[in-house]
Amino acid sequence: MKSDSLLPSDKVYSVSELTRLIKAQLESAFPIVWVEGEISNFFRHYSGHLYFTLKDKKCQLRMVMFRSDAGRVKFELEDGLQIVCRGRINVYEPRGEYQLMAEFIEPKGKGALQLAFEQLKEKLKKEGLFDKERKKPLPLLSKIVGVVTSPRGAAIIDIIRTLERRFGRTHIVIYPVKVQGEGAYKEIVKGIDFLGHQPDVDVLIVGRGGGSIEDLWAFNEEEVARAIFRCPIPVISAVGHEVDFTIADFVADVRASTPSAAAEMVIDKEQSFIERTDNLKRRLGHHLKFAVQVKKHEVSALVHNQAFQDFRVRLLNLEQKVDDWETRAWNHIRNLRQQIAENKSTAMRLEEKIVYVTKSMLRNMKGRWERLSVELNGLSPLNILKKGYSLCWKEGEILVRKIDEIQKEDKITVSFFRGEFTCFVRNVHKSRTIESRFIEKEKRSS
Repeated sequence: MKSDSLLPSDKVYSVSELTRLIKAQLESAFPIVWVEGEISNFFRHYSGHLYFTLKDKKCQLRMVMFRSDAGRVKFELEDGLQIVCRGRINVYEPRGEYQLMAEFIEPKGKGALQLAFEQLKEKLKKEGLFDKERKKPLPLLSKIVGVVTSPRGAAIIDIIRTLERRFGRTHIVIYPVKVQGEGAYKEIVKGIDFLGHQPDVDVLIVGRGGGSIEDLWAFNEEEVARAIFRCPIPVISAVGHEVDFTIADFVADVRASTPSAAAEMVIDKEQSFIERTDNLKRRLGHHLKFAVQVKKHEVSALVHNQAFQDFRVRLLNLEQKVDDWETRAWNHIRNLRQQIAENKSTAMRLEEKIVYVTKSMLRNMKGRWERLSVELNGLSPLNILKKGYSLCWKEGEILVRKIDEIQKEDKITVSFFRGEFTCFVRNVHKSRTIESRFIEKEKRSS
């Protein structure tokens, strides 16, 4: 297409007119393009938009990725990273510059999810979330086990079967969540925070069955890792199969190769404690019986010794005392057992009282939070806009706070709670006040 067929040679264009014509022609000529290059001058705006330059050895191209698309990028963009982008050519009229509006970005030569996994793993490792000295040991006796997983997955079935088969006295509290797909990681975080702060839950199992890296990705999200790290009770990560590793595995206090293995860990710890206690009881009983028998034999030997025949009666009395001491010892043991049983009952009553008080405190805190939420909502700028007030923006993006920021011929956008309009400034009265405007209005009306 010839240039003279697009622009008449005798017409004088304003800069804006010419820029709009170039914009229309350029954007229509390149609707969708793929570009690869190296990132430089990367900047993440507080609004969530991404700005950077894509370059090769000879040229460079300005790039922008808006917040709606940037939220889908799993890995962190940084200077020096080689990427492949898909987007649309766009002309930014205020500066008369062309740029590429990126809609999709992936790293060159490596999968986006794998790169995001490695970046997050390195970041959390430097922060100390994987340090062994920060990991909590599993409890010896777990009365209640919390489980954060899908209620319809194979993982929960394996956990329940294992616990019931090996140790039926353990109670299970399930927080049902999605374990893959959009929003899954948010539900997992809520489940960890909720069960982790229940006073009667002793240990937490977080996991799901196997799958691809995409299926397991919810357990690679930074929010899930930080929820596990701040959990006040021990957390067992049981995600996928033995060959699957997620960020949750590195942060958790213990990693289990499968959900069934996680349940086995809880049971083995408790079974080991019970077996050790029973063994100590048996050893104590045998030791007492052996000690009493030794004393009996010693007394009996003295009684039948020829050198001590004159003391036979006194020795027989001593033997009788030994029998009496044995009887008193066994009575003392029975009393101790009874006291232990009574103390256990007292502890259970105290536990119920603590649970009641804790629940009352939570209800009070929830009520206070709701009242504060209402007060905060009352202070929201949006509620002020609902009353008829408006906001002024210079060049469509700079909020105007003082009259000194506005000049004649400026382009101003005025935003209401719903809707906005754009205007050009004809006059600026910097000394004029709202009070003077109302006085003039009253004069005109009178």
